[in-house]
Amino acid sequence: MVQRRLFWPILAGLPALLILLGLGTWQAQRLVWKTDLLARIAAAEAAPPAPFSDPPAPFAKLEVQGRFDHAREALLGVEIRANRMGARLIVPFLRDDGPPLLVDRGWVPLEQAAAVTRPEGAQRIMGYVRFGEPAGRFAAQDDLAGRRFYHFDPVAIGAALGQPGVAPYGLVVMGPPGSLPEPTQSLPRPRNSHLGYAITWYGLALSLIGVFAAFAWRMRKAA
Repeated sequence: MVQRRLFWPILAGLPALLILLGLGTWQAQRLVWKTDLLARIAAAEAAPPAPFSDPPAPFAKLEVQGRFDHAREALLGVEIRANRMGARLIVPFLRDDGPPLLVDRGWVPLEQAAAVTRPEGAQRIMGYVRFGEPAGRFAAQDDLAGRRFYHFDPVAIGAALGQPGVAPYGLVVMGPPGSLPEPTQSLPRPRNSHLGYAITWYGLALSLIGVFAAFAWRMRKAA
């Protein structure tokens, strides 16, 4: 009699238990993958930069040669540092062995009096690849005439700057602090929240088992 009364709860709960265990296992696998990726990023950051290639490797420190086209520089986004409003300085970088790159040289304050360095001639720069991103539904409208952009679309920005044929990705310069623009100091790292997610799903599965065990115990006791 008790076994019959437990049949339908088991039938209803088993698929839910399998789903929760599957989600927990998936997050555990993602945790292993993300941990390995973060280790490779740390190793790439500590190692010398690799030569730039087309298409470039993501999450890697790369080196490229060319020269800046400072006459076509633009500003990207809005970023506040030390109570000063600023943005990222975007400059076309002309290469002899590939299409022009849009280079994010770093953060600059918006006030015009700021002393921004503009190196001339052949340059060797180091950084990481930033791929293009579509504009969100609520993204601010780009000011093409004022060269103010709010999302990173290399092809569209290149066309607006009169530099068609730019690569569909850009390069974020890495370097030490102390000058303007203020370059980025480290490679980007994706968030790694998979351990918490795995614990959550496995915890829910364990809770489901506990609830069913308590229910079955009460059923047996009542019988």
